[in-house]
Amino acid sequence: MLRITDTITLADWELSESFTRAQGPGGQNVNKVETAVELRFEAARSPHLAAPVKARLKRLAGRRWTSEGALVIRAEETRSQARNRELARERLVELIRQALVAPRRRIATKPTLGSQRRRLTAKAVRGEVKSLRGKIDDID
Repeated sequence: MLRITDTITLADWELSESFTRAQGPGGQNVNKVETAVELRFEAARSPHLAAPVKARLKRLAGRRWTSEGALVIRAEETRSQARNRELARERLVELIRQALVAPRRRIATKPTLGSQRRRLTAKAVRGEVKSLRGKIDDID
């Protein structure tokens, strides 16, 4: 069980972990110990998340969202498998918490009368500058 909020907890069947050898430096240890963690969360099949939350989660996940509707998080920062597991789970919890927050609707506002007048006078000045760039006629 993974607790997201007081009301939302994820069941064990929704999460699966696989371990691989980490990339980068690590001496002789890196070639024999599988410390990197790949946490897979079956988000599309999860009964604990509402449809709008899943949609926001998919947008937030980006490339980490698979075609089967799973969210894959990889952690390989530390040399400890246990710490990498904690990091992956923390990232998942943080991502789901971000998806739970619904964005506020933007309220369209009208431009003020002063801003409209300033815009129009600026356009008139600019148009005058451009019209003066033309050829000068010789009146002799």
